Amino acid sequence: MLTRVEVRTRRGTLLTLPLDDVESGYILAGVEGLDPVKATLVSSSFANKDGAQYQSARRESRNMKLKLELEPDYVTNSVESLRRNLYSYLMPKHEVDLHLVFDDGLEVDITGRVESHEAPVFTKEPAVDVSLMCFEPDFIDPNLVTINETSTELDIETEIEYVGNVETGFVFTMELDRDESALTIYLRKPDGTMQQIDFAAPLLDGDILRISTIDDAKGAWLTRASVESSILYGISPQSAWPQFEQGTNGLRVYATGATIPYTIEYITRYGGL
Repeated sequence: MLTRVEVRTRRGTLLTLPLDDVESGYILAGVEGLDPVKATLVSSSFANKDGAQYQSARRESRNMKLKLELEPDYVTNSVESLRRNLYSYLMPKHEVDLHLVFDDGLEVDITGRVESHEAPVFTKEPAVDVSLMCFEPDFIDPNLVTINETSTELDIETEIEYVGNVETGFVFTMELDRDESALTIYLRKPDGTMQQIDFAAPLLDGDILRISTIDDAKGAWLTRASVESSILYGISPQSAWPQFEQGTNGLRVYATGATIPYTIEYITRYGGL
């Protein structure tokens, strides 16, 4: 159950809205937009063939709505002062970060831009309805997950239990303690399918190799003598850009010779709460 929503503006100011707590003068009466957003499916139809052939799918932006009831004490605040104070946090067009806290310990973030802020003046029960558009629809666990492992020549996987319900990319970082010219990152999905990244390029002792499979940030970079440069040419064109999916994922980094330490970092994403 949702227990608190925090609104942080780009100025750094914070508005905390606990559920069913009137101390601040605001009652968080309702939150909409926590369900999975609608997906747009693209298909192609063919002459003389029934139905259609699936091509791709994408999820739309998330529309979140906050309903706030105003409860002034008429000593330190009034309906008017509460309404005006709210404008400084949730003014249309402005971008804010929302932090949602649940009673099971889950805490997630999402960024939205205020679409509308309706606060009728002449009403018996003063309330405010705020609509926000979240163009990145996923809720993000702010805690970065870090896994430290070493490369192997054996067929041994590291099991990674991913609890998010939306796939997520990761950042692979290897600090080399010896020369190496090739390695392969294998990922076994929960359904048993395999994906891999094949890398081949001369790496020297002391180099730092970083590979990202995160959407909109895919690439490979080499840091040598404190200078970072792209090494995307080392990634085979036939390589996939694997991402963790909900369930148990098996990860293995294959390299010949002595083991080399590496780090995997990812964030947990939720498409609905």
